[in-house]
Amino acid sequence: MELEAEGARQNPAVAAFIAELRHWREVAGYSQKALAKVVGYTPSYVSKVEHGTVLASRSFAESADQHLRAGRALVRRWKDMHDALVELSGERARHDEPPVGDPQSAPGPDLIVEHELAELAYRDGTYQTHIRRQLRNTGAQPVTQYLIRIAVDRYPGDPERSNQLYREDPLTWEEIGLSAACGDEPMSWHVKEDRDAFKEVWLLFENTDGRFPLYPGETTWISYVYTVKARKWGPWWARAIRLPTRRLSMTMIFPARLQPTVWGIATSMAAEASPFRTPISRQQKDDQLVFTWSTDEPPLHARYRIEWKFKAPDDGEATNMETMSPAERMRSLDIVQEGAPVLAEVARQFELPAEAEDARRVVSQLVST
Repeated sequence: MELEAEGARQNPAVAAFIAELRHWREVAGYSQKALAKVVGYTPSYVSKVEHGTVLASRSFAESADQHLRAGRALVRRWKDMHDALVELSGERARHDEPPVGDPQSAPGPDLIVEHELAELAYRDGTYQTHIRRQLRNTGAQPVTQYLIRIAVDRYPGDPERSNQLYREDPLTWEEIGLSAACGDEPMSWHVKEDRDAFKEVWLLFENTDGRFPLYPGETTWISYVYTVKARKWGPWWARAIRLPTRRLSMTMIFPARLQPTVWGIATSMAAEASPFRTPISRQQKDDQLVFTWSTDEPPLHARYRIEWKFKAPDDGEATNMETMSPAERMRSLDIVQEGAPVLAEVARQFELPAEAEDARRVVSQLVST
């Protein structure tokens, strides 16, 4: 339905749903028009939902969540939005299903991230992610758990290809090898969502030696590390601002022999997809290239996505390519070859302003490349 009040349009729960929808659409590599087609709505409807002029329906949220493989994240955000707007209008609404207990959307203590230090390193065909966050409890209740997400997409521009990959070879906890710590104390954890290409985990402020909650007014560092094979990862890495954050620092480490090209794309509730406002710095250390970027006071619900291309294959890929035909080599590098139907299609013009976000993203990638 159309939003009837400016207060509803600016409601944080509405903004959170829009940010969640944009995030999963970009992760899946869908344009607004492509998403509209698979969920059975018009591109205009999707555009209005993302611009906050139309409230998403329950059926739209359910369908989008399923096709974008969001692990019920969109449905939870929709419920939060619905409940918040019912409270705003003072109406008593009947839910079309009983409310489901969800620790993520339940009221909880307030947390602030003083600094997030995120590092991604590629070595020997494996990506290792190491996240460190300095948390401060500004609420009135102790913090006993912290939610983290692991999402992969090997082919962000080809959802069907990615879906097939993870159906045949899903991401497993054994290969991830997740470990976490609070200061010097190891943290236990339990699984919240376990899907082929998406995981959610509650990190617990406890271990076999006891509990160590983060009490009101206290500050601590937590860290977690996990690994994913390159054949399941994909050439992108994103950080989402889900809690008020004072500073975000991102570091990427790649072998210099791969000749990486790196660029960044930012989205927020106040601005559509655009290149990072400041450049990503590059420094060579021995046989590695280190890319770093940081920002202060990033807005809530903003997302910072870094993408890259390797101009040269790694040694293992090079060895395999020696036995490939030229056509097989090109296919392995995702190069479209003569005879592919897509080469006979006439490029469609963007529908502006409805697809302005997609147009900016494409231009940004072209310029960066």
